[in-house]
Amino acid sequence: MSYKFFSNKNCEYYPCHKIENQNCLFCFCPLYFFEDCGGDYRFINNVKDCSFCTKNHDEDSYQFVIQQLNKAFNNIKKDKLKMLKLEDL
Repeated sequence: MSYKFFSNKNCEYYPCHKIENQNCLFCFCPLYFFEDCGGDYRFINNVKDCSFCTKNHDEDSYQFVIQQLNKAFNNIKKDKLKMLKLEDL
């Protein structure tokens, strides 16, 4: 499905990861600021380095990113409900 995959072979950085048929839909990973993004990252001088992670560029990237976003938003929703219940006390 075309909305799940986009490859910009004219980009000056393509391929930014050495994988065949790279998905550029999530060029900048929307999970970068998540503490537990589910990707393969490391910290270098307290900066998150995702240069070895391909989870937002491979053929399963759409499903992976959407799944991680849903998980995070559900956690936010649960926390919000807890806060609302505490305010009622």
